[in-house]
Amino acid sequence: MFDRLKRWARHLKKESYALYFAYRVPRVPWYAKLLVAFVVAHTFSPIDLIPDLIPILGYLDDLIITPLGLALALRMIPAEVMAEARAKAASSLIEGKTVGRTGLLIVLSIWLTGLLLVTLVVMKYFRER
Repeated sequence: MFDRLKRWARHLKKESYALYFAYRVPRVPWYAKLLVAFVVAHTFSPIDLIPDLIPILGYLDDLIITPLGLALALRMIPAEVMAEARAKAASSLIEGKTVGRTGLLIVLSIWLTGLLLVTLVVMKYFRER
């Protein structure tokens, strides 16, 4: 059972790298690129949208967003583009290259935007009182 989960996790990682390379291909529609950017950033970012310290929800977002996001994104991208991207991803994994910095920047920008919006709402609330 544990070995099967490890294989599945490695497969998800390879598919995520392939999506990263597919994202850069001009033939991929913009809406697929938007979804791919979110899924890849969420998958490789060291910062979670919902921290793992929050019981159940912390791990649930990882167990739902990554596999479902990958499945949906893979359906949106042409098969020949994914074949090329998978080949690039395989060679990239062998060389040890990662996309963690890009994912970190995207997730940090999402967090900062959310923090700014919450701050503005709180400030507006206290000004009206």
